[in-house]
Amino acid sequence: MAEVIITDDDRKKAEFCKTCPICAHARKRQRGLAFWFVKTIESGMCPYCQAFEKVYGKKAHEPLND
Repeated sequence: MAEVIITDDDRKKAEFCKTCPICAHARKRQRGLAFWFVKTIESGMCPYCQAFEKVYGKKAHEPLND
């Protein structure tokens, strides 16, 4: 299995996704329009959601337990 290399740019994008109002709402509520939207676009279109998954190992709509 190939090792994933996380760059500083990935970390910056993941931090933005962590504070993005839409993604944060989806992580908190786990239902509704924002949740559906983030779940639908995260891996295909949004580079911030993709970086979030790469850095944190979770999808952008999944709750963080930190």
